[in-house]
Amino acid sequence: MKLFFRYFFAGIFAVMSAAVLADQNYPIKPIRMIVPSSPGTSSDFLARLVAQKLSDTYKQQIVVDNRAGAGGLIGGSIFSKETPDGYTIGMFGLTWVVSALLHKNPPYHPIRDATAISGISSIPNALVVAPSVPAKSVQEFIELAKSRPGQLNFASVGVGSSSHIAAEIFVHAAGIKVVHVPFKTLSGVFSEMASNQIHFYVFTVPSTLAVLGERKFRALAVTSKKRSAALPDVPTFSEVGLPAAEFDNWSGLIAPAKMPLKLVKKINADVRRILQDPSMASSLAARGAVPSEYVTSESFSDLLKSEYARYKKLIPEIGIEPS
Repeated sequence: MKLFFRYFFAGIFAVMSAAVLADQNYPIKPIRMIVPSSPGTSSDFLARLVAQKLSDTYKQQIVVDNRAGAGGLIGGSIFSKETPDGYTIGMFGLTWVVSALLHKNPPYHPIRDATAISGISSIPNALVVAPSVPAKSVQEFIELAKSRPGQLNFASVGVGSSSHIAAEIFVHAAGIKVVHVPFKTLSGVFSEMASNQIHFYVFTVPSTLAVLGERKFRALAVTSKKRSAALPDVPTFSEVGLPAAEFDNWSGLIAPAKMPLKLVKKINADVRRILQDPSMASSLAARGAVPSEYVTSESFSDLLKSEYARYKKLIPEIGIEPS
């Protein structure tokens, strides 16, 4: 019996020692970063930027895995079922919260099925109109939409996406009636807008910058509290008298639920060092983004909870029925 306990406790000690050693040497293999959107989107841009910086830090490859579809639900569903061992993380934004609230039986719960690691950035959206739309200001656009109720439409990259929610918030604040046309890809949106089949969108500034001049699209306002450094001549919604249309499109790193605290603290510390790098701030600014204020795991967790409560109340108010 004594021999049994000796081997038993030796085995337990060996397992615990291996776990401690694994934590100390983490990571010892490539890390998968799930992104619930297609290449070329803002989440994809942020994911690849952070992935490269973390790859340099860890001397291990961070593999970006794009899992687009269903307004983020496909990527979220895959992510939430992964093992919380630090080798699967996700770059998710507001859609992580909103998409779940838009469905009666979502495949994951945005609070229970996530471990908050760190906020990464906040990116303003911009109200952009097609070349055929004559409005040169937000007020002119609202007047145009009210004179043609139900005749104008807006694009998004899917129900529950940030582009969809930001547009619905604007539509609700402006008191106009328009038609939502969801697309699978951003390139599809740009193509249809260029041919004047789509009248407007409220997309992230990074996604907007590349096509404003080229496609003759016009940005009328940004959703942030302050003007975007990338679009300094474009007013905020508050400046044009529509503060209710403000929208914060945040993004951050999360892990599957119940990831060990030691790993959370390690990844958080490494991400915070990356965010403090001047080159990182420059890269974000060049794409119209600003570093997140929620850089501790605790503050980012609080943000997830507060946004969940906010949109649980807001979604019915703007007239979206869970499917």
